[in-house]
Amino acid sequence: MTIPKEAHLVEYRGFRAAFGRGRTGGQDFAPGTDGGAAFREVVRGIDFYIDEHETFALVGESGSGKTVSAQALMRLINEEWIQYPGGEILFQGRNILAMKENELREIRGRDMGMIFQEPMTSLNPLHTIEKQLAESLFLHQGISRQKGRTLVLDWLTRVGLRDAEKRLNAYPHELSGGERQRVMIALALLNKPRLLIADEPTTALDVTIQDQILTLIQELQNELGMAVLFITHNLEVVKRIAGRVAVMRDGRIIESGAVAEVFGSPKEEYTRLLLGDDDKTIPPADPSAPAVVELRDLKVYFPIKKGFLRRVKDHVRAVDGVSFTLQRGQSLGIAGESGSGKTTLGKALLRLEKSSGSIIVDKREIENLDENSLRPLRRKMQIIFQDPYGALNPRMTIENIVGEGLFIHRLCEKEERRERVLKALGEVGMGDEAFLERYPNEFSGGQRQRIALARSLILEPEILVLDEPTSSLDRTIQFQVVQLLRELQARRNLSYIFISHDLRLVRRLCSGLIIMKAGKIVEAGPTVEIMENPREDYTKELLRTAFT
Repeated sequence: MTIPKEAHLVEYRGFRAAFGRGRTGGQDFAPGTDGGAAFREVVRGIDFYIDEHETFALVGESGSGKTVSAQALMRLINEEWIQYPGGEILFQGRNILAMKENELREIRGRDMGMIFQEPMTSLNPLHTIEKQLAESLFLHQGISRQKGRTLVLDWLTRVGLRDAEKRLNAYPHELSGGERQRVMIALALLNKPRLLIADEPTTALDVTIQDQILTLIQELQNELGMAVLFITHNLEVVKRIAGRVAVMRDGRIIESGAVAEVFGSPKEEYTRLLLGDDDKTIPPADPSAPAVVELRDLKVYFPIKKGFLRRVKDHVRAVDGVSFTLQRGQSLGIAGESGSGKTTLGKALLRLEKSSGSIIVDKREIENLDENSLRPLRRKMQIIFQDPYGALNPRMTIENIVGEGLFIHRLCEKEERRERVLKALGEVGMGDEAFLERYPNEFSGGQRQRIALARSLILEPEILVLDEPTSSLDRTIQFQVVQLLRELQARRNLSYIFISHDLRLVRRLCSGLIIMKAGKIVEAGPTVEIMENPREDYTKELLRTAFT
C-alpha cells in the first residue's frame, strides 16, 4: 500500500488503554467496569506520529505506559486483559485497533518487527536459535530452513553473537542475557521490516555491543528506509539515535519535540530530573579491610556434545582461571562484554554453578561443601538476577515472594513478616500496600527488578551479588537504587559484587574493578586507576563507548 505524501507512517490519535484489575499493568489506574470486571487506565490519551525513515524515541519511568503503547501497535496484548476505550493507532493509514486477526498476522514480523525487553520470555525455550529464526524466514518469505541457514548465520554475526555458527543449535537458556538479546534483535530485523519497534533493545548489552547494535540499526535504517520507534530509559542513546522524542509519565505525554530542543531546554521539571548530571565521585578503597571472599583459579567449563551418542568434543570456557579478593564493606565491579563470563562467575561464587578451583568465604573453603552444610550460608550470600521475570515465581504474590526468605530461615512470625515485607518494598520505591496481593505479571520490567532487589535485601545479607540489577530501570530509579545500595553498605557493612556493562554505575558504586573478556580477567585494580589510566586496548574501548 502506498502512503500519501502528507500522511505519517504511524500516528497515535488520542490513544487510551486500560487493563483488567488483577491481570497485568502499571500503577495509578482510573477504575471502570466492563461486564462486571474492573479496569484501570494505563495510557490516557496520547498523540504522536512517526514518519518514514525517522527514529522516534519514547522515554519515561518504568510503568509510565511506554511498552503498553508500543505493543498496542502490533496488538500483542491478550485482549481479554485490555481495552482500548478511545483513540486510534494508524499504520500506513489503517487503524490497527480495528483490524481483524488475519490482517494483523500479515503485518506482524513482516511490516513491523519488535525487539522485546525480556528476550528469555520472548524466545521459545523448546526450539533452537536457528529454528526460531528460520521459521520467521519461512513464514514471511517462503525460504526453507536449509536455504535460510546462511541468512540466519549472517544476521547472528551482524548483531555480534560470538561464535555464531556454534550457537545455531543452542537453546535460549544456554545463552547469556546479552546473547539472548542479540538473537532477539536478529529475529526482529531478519525480514527487513518497514517499522522497527525497539523496546529497550540494548538493556542487556555491554557498551561495545550496544554501540555496534545502534550503528547497525542506523545502517539498516539508511539501507531500507526503515522507521524506528525506540523505547528506552537511556537518554545517552536517545541523544545519539533519535530525531524526535516524547517524555511519558503516568500514561500521558508531558513533553515532546526535537531531541536537541527537549534535552537542551526542557520545560517540565520531570524532564529536567531525567537529564540531571550523575554523581562522578568514585568510592574510596580501604586496603586494610579484611577479605570476605577469595577466589583462586576458578574455572567453569560447559561441555559441547556432538554426534548421535552426544559425546563431549570440546568445552565452552565460560570462566577460565579467575582469581580475586573481595574485602568486607567494599564493592567490586565486574565489567566486560556480554558472554565474557561475568554472570557465570557470580553464580559459581555462590555455588549455583558447578566449578573447580577454590572459593573461600569468611576464611572457610566452600567449594566442596555439601548442600546441607551450605544452606546456613545462603542467607549471608544473596544474588539479584539479570532477568527479574524469570527469577520471580509467577504463581506467588509479591508478599510471599519477598517474604519467602524470612519464612525459610524462620526469622520472624507471620504477623511481623508482612510489616518487614512492606518496609523492604518501601526501600526500593514499591511501598504501596496494594502491591502485596498482586503477581509478577502485573508489573513492568523495572518494577519487577525492584521487587527482586527487595527480596534479597530483606534477609540482610553480608555478601550481595548484583547481576545487572539496574539494567531494566529508568535513569532516576537507577541512581536511587545505587544510592540505596551505598547507604545499606555503609549501615550494614555489606560487600557487593556488582556485575554490569554500565560503567557509569560501576564508577558510582565500586572502589575496585575487574575487566573480563572470554572468561579471563584482562585488567584489574582500583576503579579510579583503571578509569583514568587503562592499560589494555579492550578496556580503553569499553571506556570510550561508555563515556562518549
